Amino acid sequence: MTATPQTPTLPATLTLGAVHLTVSDLDRSVAWYQRSLGLRVHAQDVGRASLGDGEVPVIELYEDPAARPAGRHAGLYHYALLYPSREELARAAVRLSLTETPIEGASDHRTHEAIYLPDPDGNGIELAADREKTEWPKDLGYSRGPAPLDFRALLSTIEGEAPASFVGPGLRMGHLHLHVGDVDQGLAFYRDVLGFEGQANLGSAAFVSAGGYHHHLGFNVWRGRGVGPAPEHTVGLRWWTVELPADELDAVRARVDVASELDGGFLVRDPWGTAVAFVAQAA
Repeated sequence: MTATPQTPTLPATLTLGAVHLTVSDLDRSVAWYQRSLGLRVHAQDVGRASLGDGEVPVIELYEDPAARPAGRHAGLYHYALLYPSREELARAAVRLSLTETPIEGASDHRTHEAIYLPDPDGNGIELAADREKTEWPKDLGYSRGPAPLDFRALLSTIEGEAPASFVGPGLRMGHLHLHVGDVDQGLAFYRDVLGFEGQANLGSAAFVSAGGYHHHLGFNVWRGRGVGPAPEHTVGLRWWTVELPADELDAVRARVDVASELDGGFLVRDPWGTAVAFVAQAA
């Protein structure tokens, strides 16, 4: 990959689209996403399903019965489903409790609140709700690290409500977090070539975004420095999606050496083979 003489910058109007995931058993995964997360099925066919809030898909699932669990390699750490309000995140927490869905952790990042859990194949998921931007600390919370999530305060926002079986409108993809083999090499690609702005470099992890957001992408070396690409037939990320104004696509395309055609845009791969699609935002 080569960078332009001037530092590239992605537009502040950037949004993220659906993540595309490999799963080993489609029916099992669809049932889990419906029951535990309350997602709605937008479409389902042989070997593929699309899920979201009933209006906008956030997850595309592809079945590979030969897929093995992820191991010590680059790829997905987690993706974050972003709820439009604390109330919606609280309803998600109630849904997890009622369905006895195990979680792996919960944090208050000061910019956003988050609950972490795996799907049936071990794909990492973060359920998140942003705080008002006026409440974000100047360091975006990176210097002090996260605090424990105050579940009592979160659940108080919907006290007395009946449980909701499905998510309400407004669920979107918030950010991705990836495993990579080298943080500096990741910054050279995602910041210096693609045009994300650096927000924090913690040594073993870095966070980048557009428009001053706390992060649209994080990447870390927690599976080991120098790890390689994911093997074939592995559960996890096929590609994630960046949505740009149509007139911005050509500028990104000009900054990369190799790209594959995709409906409405193109797909590029980072140094570890992890793919990101750039597509035009819906009008």
